[in-house]
Amino acid sequence: MTETIVVKIGSSSLTSDEGGLNRERIAFFSHELAALHEAGYQVLLVTSGAVAAGFRRIGYESRPKLVHEKQAAAAVGQALLMQAYQEAFSSYGDHGGIGVAQILLTRADFSNRKRIQNALMTVEELLRQRTIPIINENDTVATDELKFGDNDTLSALVANMVKAKRLIILTDMDGLYTEDPRINPNAIRIERVDQISNELLSIAGGSGSSVGTGGMRSKIEAARIAMRGGIPAFIGRVLEPGDLRLAVDNIGNGTYFDTSSHNLPMKKQWLGFHSFPQGKIIVDTGAQNALVEGGKSLLPAGIRSIEGDFHPGDVVEVINEQLETLGRGVVNYAAWQIQAVAGLSTEEVRRRVEVNRIEVIHRDEWVTLKS
Repeated sequence: MTETIVVKIGSSSLTSDEGGLNRERIAFFSHELAALHEAGYQVLLVTSGAVAAGFRRIGYESRPKLVHEKQAAAAVGQALLMQAYQEAFSSYGDHGGIGVAQILLTRADFSNRKRIQNALMTVEELLRQRTIPIINENDTVATDELKFGDNDTLSALVANMVKAKRLIILTDMDGLYTEDPRINPNAIRIERVDQISNELLSIAGGSGSSVGTGGMRSKIEAARIAMRGGIPAFIGRVLEPGDLRLAVDNIGNGTYFDTSSHNLPMKKQWLGFHSFPQGKIIVDTGAQNALVEGGKSLLPAGIRSIEGDFHPGDVVEVINEQLETLGRGVVNYAAWQIQAVAGLSTEEVRRRVEVNRIEVIHRDEWVTLKS
């Protein structure tokens, strides 16, 4: 079976600090990706850089901050970015080079099950035709409240969508350290991670580049999304020819995030990562253990309270009494019904309300998100 690799490259790796494309870096990364492609892998590239590539060309002196200015810069920069990739890949392979294809996505695309299924079918056909899909956020139409914020998250969602063998997130750091090695030279690199804890997240800082939007924390969050979907991840640096293949072969210059999870089916991917919860259900310790560790459904007896106004068939987020997110599920009750029966036994619930199923959230309609 052909293995699929998703590679994410950020703005700081593709552009200069002053804005504009760095053609030498694009040529280098294209060479690395082409080597994977020619070795038989199915390769998807998630790229940033449209705004950074376009703001100088459109006439801005620095990276714009207003939404309409960023969207205009992205509209110009996306064309420049794709042209650069097309030219770079044209010298590899047979019959005029390796083909590339542009795919622009928004969070709204992932939240709509039909649209993301259509996107998957397009990607699969491109891969069958040995064409490299180049994916970016559609900055010209995305609104701030629905934006990914960076393409690290986008790359993890794409990796889950295509059931990739590995997600490779490239950065200017050679992995995750116990402290910032630029400040403390005695900081130790963390070679492997099998669970992302709050302590690990606290190590990560903010963005380190004036042209990018993602820091190490966003990359770790992306690795968490990939791991929950059964996709191992790598965060690290590719500087020399052959480094990308080393990263794929598990001996790269960075940190590996391993997972014991299995690939989620598309329905549960949508539920866990793409849906928009309409409310929250707060549960006690017994219900938490039943959901997270026991693989059980959520019953009214374990519910403490709710937030929001939702209806049967809506997606809700379930949190514990410490306000930690446990997961998401499709609810079988309206909000007012849960308020009426929270904490009651199954027999008492049947006497008080009429519902199609006694489970508030059935285990088949549930995804655990707690590490």
